[in-house]
Amino acid sequence: MRKRTLFRLAAGTATIGAATLAYASLVERNMFTLRRYDVPVLPADAEPLRVLHLSDLHMMPDQARKQRWVASLAALDPDLVVVTGDNMAHPGAVPGVLRALQPLLDYPGAFVFGSNDYTGPVLKNPFTYFLPDREYTEGVELPYEELRQVFTGAGWADLNNARTMLKAGGRQLDLVGVDDPHIDRDDYPSVAGAVSSSADLSIALTHSPEPRVLDQMAADGFGLLLAGHTHGGQVCVPGFGALVTNCGLPRSMARGLHRWPGSDSWLHVSAGLGTHPTAPIRFACPPEASILTLIPR
Repeated sequence: MRKRTLFRLAAGTATIGAATLAYASLVERNMFTLRRYDVPVLPADAEPLRVLHLSDLHMMPDQARKQRWVASLAALDPDLVVVTGDNMAHPGAVPGVLRALQPLLDYPGAFVFGSNDYTGPVLKNPFTYFLPDREYTEGVELPYEELRQVFTGAGWADLNNARTMLKAGGRQLDLVGVDDPHIDRDDYPSVAGAVSSSADLSIALTHSPEPRVLDQMAADGFGLLLAGHTHGGQVCVPGFGALVTNCGLPRSMARGLHRWPGSDSWLHVSAGLGTHPTAPIRFACPPEASILTLIPR
């Protein structure tokens, strides 16, 4: 009788596990979701400005559904499009990224790269994400210069360790960004400095939301900090949240809008639209894009 009970429990657990894995890999990772946030960063009486924040597409050439969904976001008519890296997951991904983003290239935009714009993903043990000092392993080189030319050719600002003034929504924006801190390509000191007094709004970009970088951006007075990289945890526990952020950011800030501690800045972390191709699952953390409506403080 005991053996029969144990067998039933084991069979039930295996069935639930299989069903959960099937849901995470076949259903939720394709449940593309649009998040909406109001962010109080504008001067009093200013008209709202809408920023479309995209991140972590991890595009594969055959992901037509994702490409169509991202392309459909042009109907939101944003004032500014911001992309915070990890666009590719395959050497042949540029045409797919272009199909997704082509309708958005007509809008003012800015971007930074992530590690998976430079090199492709490699098979790894997912439990290594719990090791803060694990060694980073590079995959095959990706055509990042080709992707850069697509973006800059459309007039988007390349903010990989760069800074610029850009006009969007009738406002002057002071924009700054760093290359990916996750692989130590960031050089914020080369672009640091107080926000321009002539700017109506200031925005800072980084792929990985490393606190050491965000602290410097906030100290310079950038009102809105945008990042990706975390995938929102990718696999979350309902009622508990992300298990890991894969960076120095606390789990409680793995996705969404947060006030950056010790400053007047706001941080938005996108949970992203893709997954690592060797772990194509999401649970309690659907893929997302965000429309940030910037409003008066």
